[in-house]
Amino acid sequence: MAKKMHETPMLDALETGPWPSFVTGLKRLAKDKDYVVDLLGTLETSYRTKKGYWKGGTVGVFGYGGGVIPRFTELKDENDKPVYPDAAELHTLRVQPPPGMHYTSDVLRKMCDIWERHGTGLIAFHGQSGDIMFQGAKTDKVQDAFDELNELGFDLGGAGPAVRTSMSCVGAARCEQSCYDEAKAHRTVINTFTDDIHRPALPYKFKFKFSGCPNDCMNSIQRADMAVIGTWRDNIRTDEALARKWFDKHGMNELVNDVVTRCPTKAIMLKEVKDLRTNDPKISTVKVNDTHGLEIHNADCVRCMHCINVMTGALAHGTDTGATILVGGKRTLKIGDLMGTVVVPFLPLKTDEDYEALVDLGQRVIDFFAENALEHERTGEMIERIGLVNFLEGVGVEIDPNMVSTPRTNPYVRTDGWDEEVAKINAKKAA
Repeated sequence: MAKKMHETPMLDALETGPWPSFVTGLKRLAKDKDYVVDLLGTLETSYRTKKGYWKGGTVGVFGYGGGVIPRFTELKDENDKPVYPDAAELHTLRVQPPPGMHYTSDVLRKMCDIWERHGTGLIAFHGQSGDIMFQGAKTDKVQDAFDELNELGFDLGGAGPAVRTSMSCVGAARCEQSCYDEAKAHRTVINTFTDDIHRPALPYKFKFKFSGCPNDCMNSIQRADMAVIGTWRDNIRTDEALARKWFDKHGMNELVNDVVTRCPTKAIMLKEVKDLRTNDPKISTVKVNDTHGLEIHNADCVRCMHCINVMTGALAHGTDTGATILVGGKRTLKIGDLMGTVVVPFLPLKTDEDYEALVDLGQRVIDFFAENALEHERTGEMIERIGLVNFLEGVGVEIDPNMVSTPRTNPYVRTDGWDEEVAKINAKKAA
């Protein structure tokens, strides 16, 4: 029987809203654990005083330099004794998820049982870095918990100045928008850099994230030092039967207002069937009824995915698929949020050699980062400081006009026909 609950009026208030509260979950765990009773007491004190009472330290498992986030209480009485002794330590184990976050119910139950035995029982699927967060264990239980998780087939993720746990979307397993094998890319890259995950030796953290299409469900462009985002370089595919079915359900207003006018580069036009340019190899066309159809100018398409998302099946990505590689995304630290910069506009990911090329690029980027970044500086901040050209030369990548720091919003000037115009001007001058 757990000890008596502390008074927690501020936490109680969090249970009164319309949404489920984490406080309810903690109270349920506290019925059998003195550990969680005192954890609630600590949290109530933090809410009341508006202060955090956890400090770091050194806690780990044999053979690993990272993967455990140590937390010791600073909430002490006048005799320097913890006010809530059963929650004096609250260490977190970061555990790597499988690519695409695929689990069986049996594995999930076993994870819960392990953490019930060795920790608070509180688990978060998943943290910002992608880890399964096993939150709350005492120092003498960390090794035991890890041993059982490792026996189940799971490994610790990154913590500190190291390569961090990667994330990949469900991708090819369940999504028709997938442009490459995300799970294979994820596993191939992480298996290569396992030592850099377990033994922190970098200036600061480095994250890979894998999204199978430009929808970027992993938010890799905003959060990953190296983002691998699926794309294609041929024409959008069309299916007339599905397009007609979509139109019968949604009608002309929705076609115009939700598809045609929302194309950011005006690559889609609504035309009468007799005016559709069906013979142009750079234009995709599809009839939506007997009188009208869509004309998609693929040269202007920036792969924003909006039309494909709205008319899934009727419109689909091309078949010449691969990935765009971006480097330098991150959240706020020294110089504010950064989105990834394109360094490889298109990398085919079909053969084993293609995936080896991805790993090789990752190795070159990490090596350059390790040698040139300042302490506590992310890859994007390093590039801002030294310049993109120096970075590209350092990692051995040829400069390409598609290398832009803000994809889809970078202003540009079309140069189609400039040579002809110059020739006309020169001819007039000569005359």
